[in-house]
Amino acid sequence: MPLAAVWLLRYLVVMCLLLHSFVLMTFCFHHAATTCSKRCYCSETENGGKTMRCSNLQLTEIPEDIPNDTRRVYLDFNLLTAVPSNAFAGLTHLVELDLSHNEISHLEPGAFRGLGSSLQFLDLSSNKLVNFNSDAFEGLRARANLTNNPWHCDCNLQMALPHVDLEPASLTGIVCQTSDPEDIGVKGLAFLLEPEIDLCVVMKRTTDVAMLVVMFGWFTMVISYLVYYVRANQEDARRHLEYLKSLPSRQGKSEESSTISTVV
Repeated sequence: MPLAAVWLLRYLVVMCLLLHSFVLMTFCFHHAATTCSKRCYCSETENGGKTMRCSNLQLTEIPEDIPNDTRRVYLDFNLLTAVPSNAFAGLTHLVELDLSHNEISHLEPGAFRGLGSSLQFLDLSSNKLVNFNSDAFEGLRARANLTNNPWHCDCNLQMALPHVDLEPASLTGIVCQTSDPEDIGVKGLAFLLEPEIDLCVVMKRTTDVAMLVVMFGWFTMVISYLVYYVRANQEDARRHLEYLKSLPSRQGKSEESSTISTVV
């Protein structure tokens, strides 16, 4: 067999092996990206994509191997305590996320980052959320269920709500269980439906008092400086006057000169 033919045969064999490896790797990556998460049950939706059900599995952490083509994820009735940043990054087709009936008390900033353009419904009901963190809902425009959480209503909540892009009706699910100040009368009420209540009134009063204290301190300092300046100038004036009195007067010298002339 000619040498050129041998080299060509070897080249074709190598190329076939590389192509086979590439196809195999592509299949593995696709399988890893679309296979169902461990212990969960997946089913295909009518419009394509998956529905992943991980309900009531005693999960303490959000699965990291959720298929990329998943459209609905049910993680309800588990033992989740927090949602970390970028927990659902890469799930660009996700339209529904159910995290209800868990022990979630903390949502990290960017917890739902990457879902703003696709997610339509988020269920966080029946958890242990106390403080509202607007950074957790960054860019999210979905309808959300925030009911049955022990929300604490304070000035931070009042200032955070305008910075959230969630569907406005979703925020009516924030029913105050505790409040600061306590006697403002918002306990048991949906804060968004009570626009006349100002939770920042105490902070505003505190700020006003602080400004008055600062202004009083500045005014006292200015007055003290003026008093010191006047007293210092009075002392200098007194010393200068005494110095002038100690000098012989011109009138005395003139009279003395006249007397001498008369005698002469």
